[in-house]
Amino acid sequence: MFRTKRKSNNSNDDKINADRSLIKLRNVFKVYDTPAGRFTALNGVDLNIGTGEFVSIIGKSGSGKTTLINMLTGIDRPTQGEIFIGGTAVHDLNEGQTATWRGTHMGVVFQFFQLLPTLTALENVRLPMDFCNLYTPAERNARAMQLLDLVGIAEYAHKLPNHLAGGQQQRAAIARALANDPPIIATDEPTGNLDSRTAEAVMQLFEDLVKQGKTILMVTHDEDLARRAPRTIVIHDGEIVNEYVAKALPMLSHELLLQATRQLETRTFAPGEPIIVQDAEPDEFFIITSGEAKVYLIEPPGQYEIFMDTIHTGQYFGEMALIHGGKRSATVRAATSVEVIALRQQAFLDLIEQSEETRAELERVAGERRQALAETRNGI
Repeated sequence: MFRTKRKSNNSNDDKINADRSLIKLRNVFKVYDTPAGRFTALNGVDLNIGTGEFVSIIGKSGSGKTTLINMLTGIDRPTQGEIFIGGTAVHDLNEGQTATWRGTHMGVVFQFFQLLPTLTALENVRLPMDFCNLYTPAERNARAMQLLDLVGIAEYAHKLPNHLAGGQQQRAAIARALANDPPIIATDEPTGNLDSRTAEAVMQLFEDLVKQGKTILMVTHDEDLARRAPRTIVIHDGEIVNEYVAKALPMLSHELLLQATRQLETRTFAPGEPIIVQDAEPDEFFIITSGEAKVYLIEPPGQYEIFMDTIHTGQYFGEMALIHGGKRSATVRAATSVEVIALRQQAFLDLIEQSEETRAELERVAGERRQALAETRNGI
């Protein structure tokens, strides 16, 4: 049939309302001066993340993912652009204000834990509460113990970090990040130094925290791990790949995903308005980013419509004639107000020419759709 994949019930498949986002980045650049010259680590990044989302940030080494998480946590500052988190203009804070803000709004789990070696696990977890002067001294100890119990290492509360295994140190670092009950937890390669069993336990803990309303930002280079998060942001050469392209065409390399992102054009259609018309010349490939459309076979041409399928947000169409040649085989009409992203014909063909896996998958889907049309025509 015409479906490329089932419609997800997860709200992350829909566009995030920018005005209601917990995290907003607007045209963020980060440029470093290096001995080799100026290096642009982030190149005009726009991003919205909603409350209670579990988001993975994925990219190859040097792609900009760690720089991005450093922007989000206030560890680094943008060269240009705006960062709003929970209504705070983080880019306008000075160093002292940023440290105070981060202490109550952001829990950070570093790749190499960064536990203070002369403090016990309990004291490390208690430290953010001491810094921000939250809770009474007795409450701080009790809360630190509760958090160590939450992450499963309460029995090691009075051990120094060098007496803890890597996975235990990671759990202590997560407990410390939760100390002041921040709404956002940011992690950089949280399972990179863990065995598979401990990594699974950490991921389960993150999923439980999201259920409790926390927002989790997880930087990783592991695509399998990234898929555990309902939403994945791909970054390449300091730019964020369009998420709808990444979901619709997951076989493309990060480089090709960015190439496609740079060539996208946005179109909007009112309810009932045709997006493509049967027997017209093909010119574009489409992915729906908002709303839904319906597919109709017009038989005989111009006389009556046969409903074929519904295309939902995140699904693509328009590939059949572009791949196989000829004219459009069906009409696709907006069922609601629809927004699509479009790749022009040559850009689409250039893209799939560079990815055999993507071409094979698109040809498979196009073949199924052509068969469905043929069977419908034969049944008339």
